Amino acid sequence: MNALARLGMVSDSPSENPAMSTVSQEPQKDYYVEKDGVKYAGMHLIIDLWGASNLDQPELIDQTLCEGAIAAGATILHHHFHHFEPNGGVSGVIVLSESHISIHSWPERNFAALDVFMCGCADPYKIIPFLKAAFTPSHIQVNEQKRGLVL
Repeated sequence: MNALARLGMVSDSPSENPAMSTVSQEPQKDYYVEKDGVKYAGMHLIIDLWGASNLDQPELIDQTLCEGAIAAGATILHHHFHHFEPNGGVSGVIVLSESHISIHSWPERNFAALDVFMCGCADPYKIIPFLKAAFTPSHIQVNEQKRGLVL
């Protein structure tokens, strides 16, 4: 312990440690959603696209999901997509401050499975028009799950 103190990493008094952060006196923001009397962390959509096209184009998938995330009010932290060649499907993820979007596509079956989870004020339903425009599915199946439900 004394060796660490000599390096300035430990002190007898917390106020002497310059790396010690101060605690904000501002109230902490609650990112939970309250809607229709129900409080929860966020909305999780499981979306299946059937009869869809363009599911073998990683650049289009990346662009579509990023534009949809921004329209939904989400903040993109990172995105990565992998194309299974030749002419195979795409798997990828967008990591959001508000959670994530992932996709796995099977172009040979005209099918894609998406997982869209957003918390706070972000609205995952706003991604659906982007999916319709880019992939022109004949049918979309959406399952909704409220996550972090406060009972």
